[in-house]
Amino acid sequence: AGSNREYYRFRAADGSSVIGCIGTSRDENHAFISIARHLAAKGLNVPKILAVGDDEMCYLQSDLGNVSLFAALKDGREKGGHYSEEEQALLVRAIRELPRLQVVGAEGMDFSVCYPQPEFDRQGVFFDLNYFKYCFLKATGVDFHECRLEDDFHSFATDLTSDTSQGFLYRDFQARNVMLVPLLQEGLGEVVYQPYFIDYQGGRKGPYYYDLASFLWQASAKYPHKLRRELV
Repeated sequence: AGSNREYYRFRAADGSSVIGCIGTSRDENHAFISIARHLAAKGLNVPKILAVGDDEMCYLQSDLGNVSLFAALKDGREKGGHYSEEEQALLVRAIRELPRLQVVGAEGMDFSVCYPQPEFDRQGVFFDLNYFKYCFLKATGVDFHECRLEDDFHSFATDLTSDTSQGFLYRDFQARNVMLVPLLQEGLGEVVYQPYFIDYQGGRKGPYYYDLASFLWQASAKYPHKLRRELV
């Protein structure tokens, strides 16, 4: 929904399906394909890359279905952030997988394939902060002191880049990018929804806490403060 990539679902006669993607940036496609293959080899919950065009402008990946975590939490959002126990359990399950993506995923990863940069540095911080400035503050007409704001931006950038404990920064860890795949739990005969992760083509080396913060303070999620603290 947030890019110019085109997605297609191909169905076989037996009912199985795959997802086809046509991208607009070869470098972005290369990053996604490379990272996906690496994470899948680590046993992490990501789509499998099934085939890639010679120019890497299109590829096929496994189909994770239609149910995103964002869609599954619709009732809780519409109730102003009053999430049921079942909805909270889905959030916990997704967040518990995050450290595996960040730590196990970083092991042996070739960060040189990351797009548009291999590491979350000061420039990356300012991309985010200036997005807030120009697409929110200026767009909504909020009154602010621009010089003081820039001073704050530099302080934020120093804090965000001073942490030496870095792993794989997902960069877009949000409920829309978590797919819930129904899996039959062996021995119990019941279906459990397992979180799978997509849209990490902007991932790179970076601080661990960025992803959790961006997930929990996602504007549209309306997670109450108490739930945020429990999830942290």
